[in-house]
Amino acid sequence: MVKVRDLGLGFNSDEIVLFKYCSGSCHRARSNYDLTLGSLLRQQLIVPRPQERVLSHPCCRPTRYEAVSFMDVENTWQTVEKLSAAECSCIG
Repeated sequence: MVKVRDLGLGFNSDEIVLFKYCSGSCHRARSNYDLTLGSLLRQQLIVPRPQERVLSHPCCRPTRYEAVSFMDVENTWQTVEKLSAAECSCIG
């Protein structure tokens, strides 16, 4: 449960909404690509630039989203599409 104004989307509202997110490990879903990339990174045969973040494993991410509706401080209903995770899966 989070305040709408804390979502970082610029809405001015005191309402609290349910923000569902994905988390968890995806090591079981590792592919040959993931295993090879991990090995090359460990051996420093691939060296990411300082601004790059290279992950050698799939990420738990939303695969389906839900819209969230709320009333802003001017008593206007707002709906934000694709805000809250409805389903999660290992991606990558």
